[in-house]
Amino acid sequence: MPDKRGYRLLCPIARALDVVGDRWTLLILRDLHAGPARYQELQEGLGAATNLLSARLVELTAAGLIQKPTPGRSPYELTALGRLTDKFLWELAGFGSLLDREPDQLEPVNLRTMALPLRMLFDPVWPDSGFAVRLLVEDDMFTIMSTPAGVDVEYGPSDTTAHLTARLHYLAFLELAEGRIDPKEFVAHNLEIIEGDEHRDEFLGVLGAAFGYDYAD
Repeated sequence: MPDKRGYRLLCPIARALDVVGDRWTLLILRDLHAGPARYQELQEGLGAATNLLSARLVELTAAGLIQKPTPGRSPYELTALGRLTDKFLWELAGFGSLLDREPDQLEPVNLRTMALPLRMLFDPVWPDSGFAVRLLVEDDMFTIMSTPAGVDVEYGPSDTTAHLTARLHYLAFLELAEGRIDPKEFVAHNLEIIEGDEHRDEFLGVLGAAFGYDYAD
């Protein structure tokens, strides 16, 4: 690890914060859960100052949470240790949803931010039958599918054949996830099925299971 001030406590929470407690660190990990990303992609998505982002990437690499498989312009990606941050990032998101929003908070430039929440949200309820759904959110694409290891979410263009393609808006989905909008209202006004309408009921069943709502009522 780079030489920097830490808590130097035996407590495992303190040890974790020594590695991930600095500003931007958790958001870098969050975005890399969407898949490998180059420096420029991370910088544009986060809006972090270049010197801070560079420092955090160096620290995370030294800590063994991220890596660049080859030198040069290759993308950063999570290591096996870095991928273990998914559950506590998800818990942190749940806690954050309980807090009031500031009036001038900005929407993200890109939506890599959604990949981890989508996977964690749907993993417990997604059918294991090979069902695949493509979501178009603003200008970004996500493909959600079942795999032998659980639910996988691909960010960006995908060759995976989807049973259903739907369009939704980021802010509306965030409102749904934070319990600020009625699930029935979300489907009626903020979800558009573009292709695969014959799989609509199956998708709504999964969506309802994720949010504790029965769309068949």
